[in-house]
Amino acid sequence: METVVLTFDQNKAILELNRPQALNAMDVQMLHELVDALRQIKESDASVVVIRGRGRGFSAGGDIKTMLAVDDPSQFETVMKMIQEMVMLLYTMPKITVSLIHGPAAGLGFSFALASDYLVATKEARLAMNFIGIGLIPDGGGHFFLAQRVGTAKAKQIIWEGKTMGADEAKQIGLVDLVVENEEQAEQAIASLQEKPLQAMIATKILYAEQTKGDLLRVLELETNAQQRMRQTEDHREGVRAFLEKRKPVFRGR
Repeated sequence: METVVLTFDQNKAILELNRPQALNAMDVQMLHELVDALRQIKESDASVVVIRGRGRGFSAGGDIKTMLAVDDPSQFETVMKMIQEMVMLLYTMPKITVSLIHGPAAGLGFSFALASDYLVATKEARLAMNFIGIGLIPDGGGHFFLAQRVGTAKAKQIIWEGKTMGADEAKQIGLVDLVVENEEQAEQAIASLQEKPLQAMIATKILYAEQTKGDLLRVLELETNAQQRMRQTEDHREGVRAFLEKRKPVFRGR
């Protein structure tokens, strides 16, 4: 694997997103490799999984160039199926999962992090469900995870505003579980987690996942269908143009 790095340390699996030159934006290759890595972790003896990004951030989200390259509906559906599998694997993983966020975690990258049991953010973390900026909706289960953490009304506002939040604000509204000064403090928190009765914690996780995974899968399917429609809108085309031209988009509601 090139775009992810998977290592094991005793009862801990460490999964690192490895496209630092692109702020770990998720292209098709990374999606493939994330699915492969998560399958390996699922079958491993690890009880704790730590997900982090190499370089200056966790993940800037879906790769815009990849998005532009999948105009063919069949290609789009293939990519969305990979995203669905990636998210379901992480959400139902029979391990305790931790996303350690520094720098940006945006769009699909943020949805992916939210599929973990714990979100730990350094003071430099910047979180955004920013699909609205290019006329799209969250995917990767973003609707499901936001509603789980903050309720439907607040989730809608976060999605519609698309603003970037600091770690403290995200913690205050319940999107982040722990804010730390640096990654050394995060490692200390993870070490203390490893001293807990993990099998009992995992049993509780599996119980809840069995109750809710059908709802998550339904949301992922609804997101795929709606996202395909949004990709055909004038607002989306204007949002992408504005992003590439580094200017503010002019949306017309069409």
